[in-house]
Amino acid sequence: MPVVMETPIAFDAPPHKLWTREECAVLESAGVVDLERYELIEGELLLKMGKKNPHMRAVWLLVHWLARTFGETFVVQEPSISVHPEDSPTSEPEPDAIVLNRSFLGIQGLAGPADLLLVAEVSGATLSLDLKVKARLYARAGIAEYWVVDLNGRRVIIHRRPEGGRYLDVVGYSEDEMVATLGAPEVSIRVGDLF
Repeated sequence: MPVVMETPIAFDAPPHKLWTREECAVLESAGVVDLERYELIEGELLLKMGKKNPHMRAVWLLVHWLARTFGETFVVQEPSISVHPEDSPTSEPEPDAIVLNRSFLGIQGLAGPADLLLVAEVSGATLSLDLKVKARLYARAGIAEYWVVDLNGRRVIIHRRPEGGRYLDVVGYSEDEMVATLGAPEVSIRVGDLF
């Protein structure tokens, strides 16, 4: 006679391979994978989401405001960056925008935590990843300020004061509120102007 189960049977996920940056470079040079289509986060090769009009518009608006605020040679769109040395072998995030503390013309290789004033992600379908996993990566790296532009919620979530692998200050701003960066507190933008 069948028995009614009160809780579903839990199955363990099958084991999977976690990748390093070095292994990914070998795969790319062998033509096995096109890393332009993937982002390496904590050993996982994540397929980059297709950029739709709202995402592209928000990135464009954010990058142009940052460039007006800091100067064009300090703002980079969609770069690969280095994170904390412990995370670096298995992570090479590609935020939507970064602000450097010196001109990118003087930086050799990937920008690292010491080079970064601000890291920003424009987030639609990746909101959970950006607020949890990437926030943890950036906090462990000691990146002073991390913005998530939430397309669906029409808000900006600003992370500050990294300590112990997390941000101590995380504040969401609605589209009618003004925000400014730590690096240029005198220059603000209305959140709604980023959509």
